[in-house]
Amino acid sequence: MVWVALVTSASVQDPPGALRAFARLEPHAQRLLKIYADGRYGGSLPGLVQNLAGWELEVVEKPSDQKGFVVLPKRWIVERTFAWLGKYRRLSKDYEFLPDSSEAMIRWAMVNRMLHCLAPD
Repeated sequence: MVWVALVTSASVQDPPGALRAFARLEPHAQRLLKIYADGRYGGSLPGLVQNLAGWELEVVEKPSDQKGFVVLPKRWIVERTFAWLGKYRRLSKDYEFLPDSSEAMIRWAMVNRMLHCLAPD
């Protein structure tokens, strides 16, 4: 299993940031076939990802008639991961100055999480 993290500054828009993440992922993703993405990643990005890497980018859209909170397919996995990361003090607020420091803290948090799954207290 390969886990790729990419933290960018707030001035980077979502689709260009996604292309940066896919570029990091490509050398490790021989078995990757499908990527799920938020509605913000629609437009020409799915076709571009298909042409460049051969991956299917499925955009998970919210229903047009949605009222109130609705759990979207596959989206809960991302939200659950953000909740796990939010339990770590250095990730609960934006304490880091450099994006690389944030990436390092995310890696430490996920390693800690995996270790606790392998060997619970």
